[in-house]
Amino acid sequence: MGVAVAPAIGFAADLPTPAPTAAPAAPVPPVPDWIVTIGGELRIGPKWAGAPTDKFRLTGGPVFSIRNVGTPPEYFGPRDSFGFSVFNLGPVKIGPAVQIVWERKASSDPALNGLGDIDFALQAGAFAEYWPAQWLRLRGELRQGFGGEKGVTGDLFMDAVVPAGQFRFSGGPRVTLQSTAAVSPYFSITPVQSANSTLAGLAALPVYHASGGLYSYGAGGQGEYFFSPQWTTYSYVEYERLTGSAADSPLVIQRGSPNQFTFALGARYSFTMHPVW
Repeated sequence: MGVAVAPAIGFAADLPTPAPTAAPAAPVPPVPDWIVTIGGELRIGPKWAGAPTDKFRLTGGPVFSIRNVGTPPEYFGPRDSFGFSVFNLGPVKIGPAVQIVWERKASSDPALNGLGDIDFALQAGAFAEYWPAQWLRLRGELRQGFGGEKGVTGDLFMDAVVPAGQFRFSGGPRVTLQSTAAVSPYFSITPVQSANSTLAGLAALPVYHASGGLYSYGAGGQGEYFFSPQWTTYSYVEYERLTGSAADSPLVIQRGSPNQFTFALGARYSFTMHPVW
């Protein structure tokens, strides 16, 4: 029995001493995934700024936003510029705002004959919005124009936002202010333009110098339908009343209207992805 026990003890002594167990690494909180929303809309609006209410033009625009998983769907107002939140401070959001102002061709309408063409303009700037309550959004935008107009445009929007099942309804007032450099290309009449404005057999437009200030006020309403967490469709109508120097332009008084209507239909799709920065 002694002979059998000794080898067993010797083998046990030859086994390596186990290494001490390393302390588990501190858990790294996962970076929340993004919900990216993309979409687009078709818009029927005035054929040109100040056009009569029976002359429209079809245009379109993109929709884009990024938010963290778990946050509620963002609200897109009918007149919001293209942009997304960079600073999200709870009820306050700040980010870039970009908008395209479509070109105006004199050949597109006899009312514009002799007034010359105005190129596309890109307005770039920033927005800030504040939610004083879950159902109320205040938003302001300030944009600088490049191209056809080189002025400054400021927008102020207020929207009541009310969910109703798979629907969401919203609406409220709007105000727009513009500098002289933003208003003048579309509403001023130079001596040369005045002389050439009879080309269509219409009475000549008198010389006029448009200036900046309160450009318009109005209101709008929107209805959205959420088919699923991914798909949303929406439509809206906006009314804008030109005022000040724009409304007093001979182009508006003699050949257009201060009442401007816009109708739109659009869709959005949301998907999840990992952050890229």
